[in-house]
Amino acid sequence: MKRMLAGWLLIAAACFGGGVSPLVGSAAEPVKIGSYRQLFLDDHLVAEMRGLRRVMHRPHKRGAVIRSPKLDQTIQTRSAPQWDPVAKLYKLWVIGIDQQLWESGDGLHWVPGPPSNMKIMLAVYDRNEPDLARRYKAPLLNKGFAVSPDGAKWTRVDVTKVPSSDEGNYSYDPGHGLFIHTIKRGGPFGRSVAVATSRDFRTWNDYGLIFHADDQDQELGAENITARLADPTLRRPFHIDKKVWRVDVYNMGTFFYEGIYIGMPAMFHSTGPVPNYPNTDGFHLVQLVTSRDLRNWKRLGDRQPFIGPSRLKSGAYDLVQILPPSAPVERGDELWFYYTGLKYRASFIYVGRYPNGKHVTKPGLEPDRGAICLAVLRRDGFVSLDAGEKSGRLVTRSIVLPGGKMHVNADVDDGELRVEVLNAKDKIVAVSEDVSGDSVRKAIRWKRGDPAELKGQAVTLRFTLRNAQFYSYWFK
Repeated sequence: MKRMLAGWLLIAAACFGGGVSPLVGSAAEPVKIGSYRQLFLDDHLVAEMRGLRRVMHRPHKRGAVIRSPKLDQTIQTRSAPQWDPVAKLYKLWVIGIDQQLWESGDGLHWVPGPPSNMKIMLAVYDRNEPDLARRYKAPLLNKGFAVSPDGAKWTRVDVTKVPSSDEGNYSYDPGHGLFIHTIKRGGPFGRSVAVATSRDFRTWNDYGLIFHADDQDQELGAENITARLADPTLRRPFHIDKKVWRVDVYNMGTFFYEGIYIGMPAMFHSTGPVPNYPNTDGFHLVQLVTSRDLRNWKRLGDRQPFIGPSRLKSGAYDLVQILPPSAPVERGDELWFYYTGLKYRASFIYVGRYPNGKHVTKPGLEPDRGAICLAVLRRDGFVSLDAGEKSGRLVTRSIVLPGGKMHVNADVDDGELRVEVLNAKDKIVAVSEDVSGDSVRKAIRWKRGDPAELKGQAVTLRFTLRNAQFYSYWFK
């Protein structure tokens, strides 16, 4: 089995759990799963699990896809590319440079788009909007909202602002018509995340603070800073003062994916004060979290980085600051993450003071400082259930069996995966053929019984794995 695919880094996850969705009843009631792919980010549908371990996967970095046309301007993004079916182009909004809107036919080769009449940081394409003049929708951080027919010409709308600081993320779930806007607010350890949602882009429900750093983040953060300072292959912060070491949440891209919410908090590690600057030096590590209700969040991967820094002399931009997108782009069997990668945090190196008390500094930055970078993940590939030579087993809670064929996303090149369907009396009513090979969408074949005859009935599924990585299952 291809356990170490090129570019894929695996991290054993020690801390998992699941929030309870308001759509889910008691544990005794069969769960309606519909056609959503069932991932293993939490224990939402898990009744029993033996001999398996959860593993978080990092996306494979593909490098920079958009660089600043001017070397003295540092390009960034908090948005995610939006596919325009009329123009047949991806559109992405960036900040820090003169040209805000960029366009691409393939998601790899980007060119400047039409000039914008308004500073736009975040935007989505609303395919459900019948008014063509309002197809694009954008929050203007702490200043209200705007709409556009093309992503370039914007008009403010009379909608009350959502209070925020200078950071935010914004995504759209077209299946439920839900706009999700995360914003920066103050919390127990500094920067924290609040969320507001809307179904009509007029009335916004502000949930308030929903995610912040905690004591465990401070302990792990001190370890991360110490390890970074000892690693000569990583860029060392210019300013170090242990008295200001702290971890908070810079921002958090949040999106709906296959029936569950996923967040990518950028955990900022403060390493030292910068003279004559109201902020601190430091670096970001992007983690992975999940929720069923947008309020209660669980950390994945034992709080290890989902996207971490690249090494010095690698030619990469994401050496220090890493800011996540609001959502990935689904491209066939892959998820594409367009994120901000910056080589520096502080603007200069502090040397000392002159006798008259003035600061002595020297330039610490090369001109080409940042880019929009791309990282690619296997579809559903956030977390897998792994089994070794000894078989492991997963038994689901009772579900209402949907119609359609069953599929799995799994890598079982050197092993096997088998599915059994049990009725409400725990009697086996269907047994699959053994699954082998590495496939993102493997159709299950049945050697005994036919689950199609049980559509709408309450059943449980029992998966047996050996030498396998299991990412998801679904009925379609």
